[in-house]
Amino acid sequence: MVLAKVDKVSGEALGTGRRKTAVARVRVKAGSGKVTVNDRPIDTYFPDEMQRRQILQTLEAAGKLQGVDVDVRVAGGGQNGQAGAIRMGLARALCSFDSELFPAMRDGHFLTRDSRMKERKKYGLRGARRGTQFSKR
Repeated sequence: MVLAKVDKVSGEALGTGRRKTAVARVRVKAGSGKVTVNDRPIDTYFPDEMQRRQILQTLEAAGKLQGVDVDVRVAGGGQNGQAGAIRMGLARALCSFDSELFPAMRDGHFLTRDSRMKERKKYGLRGARRGTQFSKR
């Protein structure tokens, strides 16, 4: 199953991931294990350990932690949404880079789109569901 595409000239595999309102475009190529997000190292872009682990968990499941270089362009959303988008895009790119990784990515639920979105605010309410405070007088 082809989820992304491979650039014939450079040998880079491409993958797109989405989470909430964040969109990540991920490029994977053979290398030494360097991960950059918006031209910055992953440690400086994601100071939170949980978000870094969420992204690197995909590479660990594939066994490619030291075998590939990852370059990410991500926009929109917050830090958690961006980390989830990168995780999905990276899994798609790894599947197109090496098709034998598809079962590992599927079993780890890295290819599943998290469809939860923010609920819209309704008129007459203070938020999506919260009403106004009751006043007796």
